Amino acid sequence: MVNSTLSIERLREIGGQLREAVLPLRYTSSGEKPLERGASGDKTFRIDRVSEEIIISGLERAGLPLSVVSEEKGAFDISGGGHRVLIDPIDGSKNAVTGIPMFCASIAVTSSETISDLYLAYIINILTGDEFWAERDKGAFLNGRRIRSQQDDDIRVVLYETQMPGRDIKRILPLLSLANRTRCFGTTALDLALLALGAATLYVNPAPTRSFDYAAGILLVSEAGGVVTDINGNDISNVMLSMERTPPLLVGANKKVHEKALEVLKGG
Repeated sequence: MVNSTLSIERLREIGGQLREAVLPLRYTSSGEKPLERGASGDKTFRIDRVSEEIIISGLERAGLPLSVVSEEKGAFDISGGGHRVLIDPIDGSKNAVTGIPMFCASIAVTSSETISDLYLAYIINILTGDEFWAERDKGAFLNGRRIRSQQDDDIRVVLYETQMPGRDIKRILPLLSLANRTRCFGTTALDLALLALGAATLYVNPAPTRSFDYAAGILLVSEAGGVVTDINGNDISNVMLSMERTPPLLVGANKKVHEKALEVLKGG
C-alpha cells in the first residue's frame, strides 16, 4: 500500500467548501459567456474557475509537495512538486451552465505518473452532497458506506459518453442495443461512481479522453469490483496521467459483463 500524502478527510473538507460556494452558481451561470479556454482546450465558465480555486487552495493548505494536473489551469507544482493530483473542478460543465442537474467535482491522487499507482479518489455530487471515495486496497465508499459493483452478468444499464454522436454512437450501437436501458449523463466521473455503486452495468466512451475526467472514477470502480480497460480490452495501467488525450474507455461492473461487451464491440 502506498503511503498517502493526502487524506480522505482533507478531500471531504474541500468538498464541503465546494458545495457552499458552487451551488449558488448553478443557475446564475446559465447564459454566461465563457471566461476563456482552459488548459484542456475546453471552455472555462465562472463555475469552473470558482471550483478550481477552492480545490487548489485546499491542496495548498495541506502543506504537502504536490504536482497538480487540472482541467482549467493545466499542470503545475505546489511546494516543489510530489505526488500527482488529478483535478476536474466541474465534470459536466455544460450541464451546470445550462441547468441540467448532473455535475460533480473529482480529485484523484497517484504516487507516480501512471494509472497503476492511483491510490486515492474523491468525487462529490455537488447538487446532492453525495460523496464517493476510494483508497487502494481499502475499498470504495458512498457517504461512508462500502459499495460494490453489480455482480451478475445481466446487461441492465449502459452508460455512455460521446463527443461527436454522429460518429461515436455507430461504434457502440451493438453494445447499447443489448441493454435494458441506456443513459448519457455528460459527466464521466459520476457515471463511473454510479457504476461502482451498482446502479449501472457498463460504461463506454468510444472517443479519446483526458485522464482527469476518469482517474478518480476508475479507482472507485476497481475497488468496487469492476474491470477497466480501453475499448479494445487492452490494459491501461501504464497510461500517463497528464493533459494529453488517452485511449477510449470500456468499464464493466465485473469480468463477465466486461467480456460480453468486448465480444459485442468486436463483432463476435
